[in-house]
Amino acid sequence: MFKTVHQYYVYLITNRKDGVLYIGVTNNLERRMFEHKNKLVEGFSKRYNLTRLVYFETYPQITNAILREKRLKKWKRNWKINLINKENPNWNDLASDW
Repeated sequence: MFKTVHQYYVYLITNRKDGVLYIGVTNNLERRMFEHKNKLVEGFSKRYNLTRLVYFETYPQITNAILREKRLKKWKRNWKINLINKENPNWNDLASDW
């Protein structure tokens, strides 16, 4: 019997470098970024024009992804900024060519 391989993503989006941050979790990062970029998601990300993917992590199990998302949401803002700066110092949109 074969196991289906799943991937889940914890991601951070913003509107500009050092701008407003949003942390989310999804099983399809490309689709989710399309939704954010095209303002198809009502709420916080649409209100603040959060369309730039600046950081993400991949997990094989949804429980681990949700746990990481909840932990990141409790982090101090400067810790989140340091995490982004370490992996993406120019705050490039990682989904710009999707």
